[in-house]
Amino acid sequence: MKFVIAVAASRCWFLYQLDVNSAFLHRELSKKIYMNLPFGVSGSTPTTVCKLNKSLYDLKQIIALLIYVDDIVLAGDDLQEIQIVKQVLDDSFKIKDLGSLKIFFGLEIACSTSGIILNQRKYCLELIEECGLSGCKLASSSIDPSMKLYVDQGDLYPDPSSYRRLIGRLLYLTNTRPDISFALQQLSQFMTTSRIHHFEPATWVVRYLKGCPDIDLFYSSETSSLITAFFDSDWASEINNKRSVTGFYVFFGFGLISWKTKKQSTVSRSSSEAEYRALASLTSELQWLKFLCDDFQVNVTTPFPVYCDSKSAIYIAKNPTFHERTKHIKIDYYVACNLVSYTFFM
Repeated sequence: MKFVIAVAASRCWFLYQLDVNSAFLHRELSKKIYMNLPFGVSGSTPTTVCKLNKSLYDLKQIIALLIYVDDIVLAGDDLQEIQIVKQVLDDSFKIKDLGSLKIFFGLEIACSTSGIILNQRKYCLELIEECGLSGCKLASSSIDPSMKLYVDQGDLYPDPSSYRRLIGRLLYLTNTRPDISFALQQLSQFMTTSRIHHFEPATWVVRYLKGCPDIDLFYSSETSSLITAFFDSDWASEINNKRSVTGFYVFFGFGLISWKTKKQSTVSRSSSEAEYRALASLTSELQWLKFLCDDFQVNVTTPFPVYCDSKSAIYIAKNPTFHERTKHIKIDYYVACNLVSYTFFM
């Protein structure tokens, strides 16, 4: 979604929202139908076709569609073609034209000639009110850095379903709020065994949001097609199992389109290993974004610059000799070295 919004802003695309009155996708076909393979499918030739087992929308690959069940976002630079797509969809499914894109699953979108703004202000205010914290004391940060969250200490929370609901709603807010992603990464580890001392930092996040409910993402219409990325890791920061935490941000021009804060799956033996695993995770994300750019026929500047503050991770990525110190992270080594073109030290 954020990638499409960023591309739409940079190319001044039109954005419309539709709703299908009666969705019936993938219905059975009464006769044999063949179609040309979509652009970008590997191994295809001009004479290659595929046989359809289920029905598909009868659309040319001109307009970008984002579909969630029966809600559709249309994006494209040709208003006439957009109208044609609307008519085709209406003939087949009876759609409701909701006009220009403004709200999509709690995401508020504001378009102008200078760019597109994406936020969840209304959703955030509703969450604060639901928690009964509309008049609460504000918190200056999304998490208390001195707070320690233990998995097996303290009494169990008497209403674990309310904790899960609160964390679930906060997790949805991270679609536009990267500033709370680390706090939610920490708190979401205790969904099945939440304890009393876990609920306080959860309400801390809400008190932080009370002071800044309208922070948004801005995608400028005057931006480059350069994708840049930053990554870091917090070595052995997890107090319960000493695993490291991966964090990265990816920008399309000046617009933030992707980010992640996630605990690594294995214990890293050194800070270099933790940083390198973070690099491998980011590399997979960048490869996926490159595939998206190709599908949308968006020309982006390659190779993608990747920034980090670990000299050792950069050295491992550039070193063509595979030695004993990196043998235990062999998979990450090949992922990063084969796909990341260059990395900068900051």
